[in-house]
Amino acid sequence: MIELNFSNMMEDVIGGNGLSKSAVENFREKIEGAHKQIKDRLWPELAFLDLLFQDTSKIKKIARYIRKTSENFLLLGIGGSALGPKAVLEALSPFHNLQKKPRVFIYDNVDPRTLKHILSLADLKSTSVNVISKSGSTAETAASFLILWEKMEKVLGKEASKKFVITTDPEKGNLRRIIQEEGLLSLPIPSGVGGRYSVLSPVGLLLAEVIGIKSDELLDGAKEIHNRCTRPDIWKNPAYLFGTFLYLMEREKQRTINVMVPYADSLKPLSEWFCQLWAESLGKENKGLTPYPSLGTTDQHSQLQLWIEGPQDKVLVFIRVNDYGLDIKMPAVFKDVEGLNYLSGHTLSELIKAEEEATELALAKAKRPNMAITIPKIDAYHMGQLLHFFEIATAFTGFLYEINPFNQPGVEEGKNLTYGMMGKKGFEEKRREVEAHRKKRGKWKV
Repeated sequence: MIELNFSNMMEDVIGGNGLSKSAVENFREKIEGAHKQIKDRLWPELAFLDLLFQDTSKIKKIARYIRKTSENFLLLGIGGSALGPKAVLEALSPFHNLQKKPRVFIYDNVDPRTLKHILSLADLKSTSVNVISKSGSTAETAASFLILWEKMEKVLGKEASKKFVITTDPEKGNLRRIIQEEGLLSLPIPSGVGGRYSVLSPVGLLLAEVIGIKSDELLDGAKEIHNRCTRPDIWKNPAYLFGTFLYLMEREKQRTINVMVPYADSLKPLSEWFCQLWAESLGKENKGLTPYPSLGTTDQHSQLQLWIEGPQDKVLVFIRVNDYGLDIKMPAVFKDVEGLNYLSGHTLSELIKAEEEATELALAKAKRPNMAITIPKIDAYHMGQLLHFFEIATAFTGFLYEINPFNQPGVEEGKNLTYGMMGKKGFEEKRREVEAHRKKRGKWKV
């Protein structure tokens, strides 16, 4: 079971930069209001809570087919449709493509150089393509889908349709229409489940099964943490405490930046997934918190100076790992070199844990707030716990801010302007806006 230690957020540990227990207690009415929205399911987008109990039989069946027929698995998606699967892949099967098949390629942008390199590595005759888009109209995913469809048809002819799996809305959208017309394999993103809350849907679970990770273990971990993260008692609910402390730090201490620092290379993509979840859910109506991903111990040597002596605007969130699953001992060589011999006989896991604890303490001594999430080990079960924990914490924090944590109106305008520039019907006015702006921006340059 994961654990949240928030000692270094408290006033009695770090002084005036911390929060008192009474500050949290005085906030109880607002906490209870946010809890009620979750308990009473007042938002249809809380459907992500139901993913824990889904039937995974079709996901497993399609994954078996992909493993049997393909040496490569190419995922096309962007945002949560790619960040979630990437977090699962890197956490649970590091260096996957060097050891196992199907090899996995995640194309989550429209950089032509990247796609060219992927296509040079993946023989399309033995490649399955998973297209992920809830709306079916995401420009980046649609563009890569069009390219892959044509290339696969050239290589495989009519058999190409058997190599596509479409993950999209169960009833509507452009992709649903193509599924019906072409007879493609498909998996649903349930109604009410938004892209950034979809990692425990077929969006992330199909990739998990394809790489040999049991999707049920991810869901079992999420189920275990679920009850703890929906308790009404703030002091017994780690997800509510996480959100409450970060909210109060922003409101009372003007700490607007949240730095996510896992002490495991394979969890860096998890911190990137969290950043989209946190930023896109909370950043609206001139409110919100700014997340950025980091990595311990790497960023102790690039950012710790800023964290300890820079602006007083950050809260650090560490992810600690109790058991790395293996260890390497440092040998007793260069015994006469004082600057090296102290390491002899210790292990790498001892060192990385010492580095994490030392960073916590150094920050606390500098009166810089931080908290730590500890996971027993990196496996599917505890990964499921982490993912569900952060999703509940994010929705809850959105309710504290009294905003809708499930929409993204700021993103939509950028999409609409893109549609106008690319000539999509109905967006002619947006194209004219772009052309007018180009004239203005052409005046000021050197």
